[in-house]
Amino acid sequence: MSTSLGVPWSDDLIGYDFGPGHPLNPVRVELTMELAKSYCVFSRDNVHLMGAVAADDDLLGLVHSPGYIDAVRSAGTSLRPDLAHGLGTPDDPVFARMHEASSLVAGATLAAARAVHEGTHQHAANIAGGLHHAMPAAASGFCIYNDPAIAIAWLLKQGVQRIAYVDIDVHHGDGVQAAFWNDPRVLTISLHESGRSLFPGTGFAHEVGGPDARGSAVNVALPAGTDDAGWLRAFHAVAPPLVRQFAPEILVSQHGCDTHALDPLANLLVSLDGQRKAHAALHALAHEVCGGKWLFTGGGGYELVRVVPRTWTHLLAEASGDALDPEMETPEEWREFVARRTGASAPTRMTDGRPAEFETWSGDGTPGDRLDAAVQETRDAVFALNGLDPRDPT
Repeated sequence: MSTSLGVPWSDDLIGYDFGPGHPLNPVRVELTMELAKSYCVFSRDNVHLMGAVAADDDLLGLVHSPGYIDAVRSAGTSLRPDLAHGLGTPDDPVFARMHEASSLVAGATLAAARAVHEGTHQHAANIAGGLHHAMPAAASGFCIYNDPAIAIAWLLKQGVQRIAYVDIDVHHGDGVQAAFWNDPRVLTISLHESGRSLFPGTGFAHEVGGPDARGSAVNVALPAGTDDAGWLRAFHAVAPPLVRQFAPEILVSQHGCDTHALDPLANLLVSLDGQRKAHAALHALAHEVCGGKWLFTGGGGYELVRVVPRTWTHLLAEASGDALDPEMETPEEWREFVARRTGASAPTRMTDGRPAEFETWSGDGTPGDRLDAAVQETRDAVFALNGLDPRDPT
């Protein structure tokens, strides 16, 4: 696939930092960018690092209330909690210049959206973005401003009529779903660990959208312990057929990698190799359904050294049209950087050594199989609403 990839970047994006000991350590983004640079991903002829500037209040206001924006700005100056707006909790502690750091993340995702919409690049990415839990008037789940939702709202304002959002983070993409709950122009699909065992406790199959947009919200709530075979089986049974049917003008995706078996905050057992296959599937889907118009972000991911940098470097390389060989060794210079920066030992290869194979969903799974039951529950809830047969495996 011939592609061009724009990556808005500023070293100041690492300033989105909740402080020592917080799981969302910005070193994960720093290590990703260094690994991608070590593989010369950003030196490829069709890949361009772009500038990023903070989103202003009008842009943030496409999703967030003026009072909330003021509260974030004030808390980042006074360093006082504002629990009414979710600021100062263990998940979202207050930090200096919080508004500036958060609005820069949103601005980078907006720059990526603009690049795709205006056609300067087929694909564009903000690896530091994907803060999908933030609500219109409250921070939530390590997220201050909801950069994917802001970017989607901006695209709608430019006249885009159909946008598909696919979220493969281990946590339900509740903030993006909430932003477009009753908007039939946006299809939100979230594949995540069930809310029965994981934050934010939402994202069940019966959540299908508001009265004017029934079927536009899609949720696959996976049982804890789901591995590559089940995760990829569920993804392919739900996301591609719905996206094809919806026929979006732009595909937006969030690539949280906290589905990995080593992630300390969740309970799925996906490998780097399974994640890599999902990245490739979304890339191919963008070319199939919307002429390659693809905006994607990072997201969650809390195994900072062994998982996040490798999977997102694979994602960036995949989006450039020249995927990395998973069997290759990680560059020695990057391993030395990891040791200097974190004191940890870096992984030596770009694979977990897993086959990441799966059987295509057929609708006749083993009775009592929790994974197949979750897939069927989702298909039963939304496929007919989108003009598809929930029992047809094709």
